[in-house]
Order: sequence, then C-alpha cells, then structure tokens
Amino acid sequence: MKNRKTFVAGKFYPEEKNALTSELKKYFENAKPNLTSNTIAIIAPHAGYVFSGQVAASAFNQIDVNNDYENVFILASSHVMLFDGVSVYCDGNYETPLGEVKVNTVLANKLVKENSNLLKNYQQPHYTEHSIEVQLPFLQYKFGEKLQIIPIILGTDNPADCKKLAEILTPYFNSKNLFVISSDFSHYPSYTDGQKTDLATSSAILTNNPNELVASIANNKKAKTGGLVTSLCGWTSVLTLMYITENNPNFKYSEIQYLNSGDSPYGDKIKVVGYHAIAISEQRTKGIDNSSFSISEIEKTTLLKLARNTIINYLQNGKDSTIYDFTNNLKTACGAFVTLHKNGKLRGCIGNFSQDTSLYKIIQNMAISSAIHDNRFPQVNLSELDSIDIEISVLTPLKKITSINELKLGKHGIYIKQGKNSGTFLPQVATETGWTKEEFLGHCSQDKTGIGWDGWKNAELFVYEAIVFKE
Repeated sequence: MKNRKTFVAGKFYPEEKNALTSELKKYFENAKPNLTSNTIAIIAPHAGYVFSGQVAASAFNQIDVNNDYENVFILASSHVMLFDGVSVYCDGNYETPLGEVKVNTVLANKLVKENSNLLKNYQQPHYTEHSIEVQLPFLQYKFGEKLQIIPIILGTDNPADCKKLAEILTPYFNSKNLFVISSDFSHYPSYTDGQKTDLATSSAILTNNPNELVASIANNKKAKTGGLVTSLCGWTSVLTLMYITENNPNFKYSEIQYLNSGDSPYGDKIKVVGYHAIAISEQRTKGIDNSSFSISEIEKTTLLKLARNTIINYLQNGKDSTIYDFTNNLKTACGAFVTLHKNGKLRGCIGNFSQDTSLYKIIQNMAISSAIHDNRFPQVNLSELDSIDIEISVLTPLKKITSINELKLGKHGIYIKQGKNSGTFLPQVATETGWTKEEFLGHCSQDKTGIGWDGWKNAELFVYEAIVFKE
C-alpha cells in the first residue's frame, strides 16, 4: 500500500491545516447556496483557490451532506503526462493537509480487474496531477471522515474510450454515489473572449447531449480565438459524464455559477481561465399537470418574445440575459421544446423534460439550443431570423404506458426508451404528418430512438401532453 502524498499544497491552496480550513470556510460562506435537489454529480474547477475557489465552493454547495454516499467517483483528465486508457488509483489513500482520504481500494481493484482492456492500476499519473487533489479539501470540509473516493484519471483523448468508461460507471451512477467531474474551461483568451467561449461550451453541456459538446469544442477551435489553448481542459471527463446521462430526461444539468480568473484580484483580463459550477440532479418530482395548469395569452406572448430576444442577444453578444417581470406561473418548474420553422420548414428543435427548472429559464436554454446546437442544421444567423417563426411546447410529466391503446394521436407525445437509446415526437407531429398510430411509433422508434421500426414493441413507452403556441 502506498498513499498518494500531497503535491500542490502550498501552491494551489494553503499547506497548513488551520489556514486551509479558514479559507474553505470563507469560500463556502460567500458561495452560491444550494439551488438544486437530488444532486448526483457536479462539474467543479480545479485551479488555484484564489482564482477558482469561490466557484468550486458553489458547486460543492449543491451536494446534500446528509446523504451518506458510499463512494465519491472523481473523474479528471490528465494534465501532466500522456498515456493510453484510464488510470484508477488502487493501492492506497490520498492525503491532504486536512488528513487522509480513504480510497475504496476493493472497488477500485474490482473495476480494473473486470475492465482491464481500458482501466489500469497505474499509479504514476496520480502523483503530480493536481485536478483530483484540489477537489479533496472541499469534500473533506463537507463530509469529514465519512468520505470514500474512487480516483480516476483519463489519459485517453478518444471519445470511444469515454463512451466505454461511461458504460463501466453507469451502474454506479445512482443516489448511493456522488460523481465529481474536475475541469476548468477556456485557457488564456482575453476576458471578453473567454466569457463568450465559456458560454458556448457550457450551453452545449447543459443540453445533456455529448455530440453537442464535441461539436462545441470543435467550433471553438475553428474560431481561432486569440490565445485560446483549450475551451475545456477536462473535456474527456465531462464527455464521459454526458455519455452516462445522455437521452435520459431524469437527469438535469443546471448552471450554478460562472467566473473567470479575470474576476479575481489576483488575475488579469489579458489572459484568463474560465470556471463553471454545474450541478447534475436526478428528477424525482412531478411537474405540471394540464388538468390544473394553463398559460394565459399574455404569458404565451411573453415566452415567445423571450425566446426570440434570447436568440438575438446570444447571436449578437454571446449572452442569454433578457430581463422580464415573470409571473409565478412562468416560474413553474416544467419541461418544454422550442421549435424553429423557416418558410414552413423545420429549422431547429430541441427540448428538455426537466421538472425542476423554471419554465422561463427552460425556454431561454432551449431557444439557444434550437438555434445553435441542433446538429441537423447549420447555426442560425441573425440575417435569417426575420424568416423564422418560433413555436413553444410546454410539457406535462411523462406517464408510462403498457398498451398503445393508451396513446391518443394528436393529444399525446411519445417518448420511447430502450437502454441508453431514447427518442420523442411531440403531439403535433402526428397531426402534421397524418400518420397512423403504428407509423407514429415506427418513425419515432426508427428515426429518433435508433432501435428499428418495430423496436418500440420491446421498449419502454411514455406519453405526455403539450400546451402548444407559436408566433
């Protein structure tokens, strides 16, 4: 057995216990409060605490300390050495100035033994890698000696390996365990360019679609922003998380806080590093019910204006900030789709089945995603917005059905799920196409879910209703 000793204590954070505890206390007191429930994973930065400590504390504040997690899986991407596959620390504990952090060596060795083609008991990458170590004092401050971790460092830069790792870890992605994904965002652009790049990257992550993240990173690289070395240093770790959660409406990504090093008194605005706190929560609560929920014509107009202005602001400034005086109704937590049509033809459509985010915020997020992140279409340009009409579908909670006799065409949307594959058609699709019930299911199964025309017969089926309105 060989413990992994501290390496960046005194460099990234105080090396003396009392000074470190005092600094952590300050960060948590000034951090964003708990804004989510049933948090199952967080994305947190790993820079020096004087730069990223505030944002990191905001991420860790989303965790329920009363939950006795069996393990905390910490995923980090290697910064200091290149190697194939994934390294799991199996042979000892981690140490920080706050004491020893127990590694679940039994589970770590089990994972390596059962998946030796990808996972390795390879200690060397851990010794000088900072991106796991800097997360530990925050966890120790929150959980004390109850903490038990699985430290994982990805040496691979192959998305296929990330997908395989996701398959290995998916059985552990539940309320018994916590996942901490360690990553900073843009490295070394100017302050303004950093904000724009980081918003594009975080918007892709919030879609819970790994293809959107890969595309966003590629687009950021193509933009050739001055000074930009990377837009997400831990992209393989974040991508692994998204492969675990993709296509599952029960997992919700929430933006908690964003700052960059230029916001710190110790940083400058010439070359910055970006920091996002993002929480991933498991949806266990019900949202709206059409029997008791309605949207007035004024509120519909407000949401349509919000969607359009959000797209305009994002295309012009890279920001989604639009200020409205929202009614309590529009602050109700529920899911929604935003659909764009140009000259009567589909131009973009993305939605989210969220049950814990305010309707107005969902509309903002989905408006941006439909315009920018629907990979079936090129990004919307400002010049074509006058030719685009916006349609909004506010969704009721999913209801599982056991017979297609429960599906009513024109009234119900369909959501088909089989393993990690899933797809949906909104209620209005049946009306617009004139399909029979079997055609509605077959096309969704084949075209959206990717499990073949008859795949729905052996899949889980859910229905939902939608309040639909458009410009």
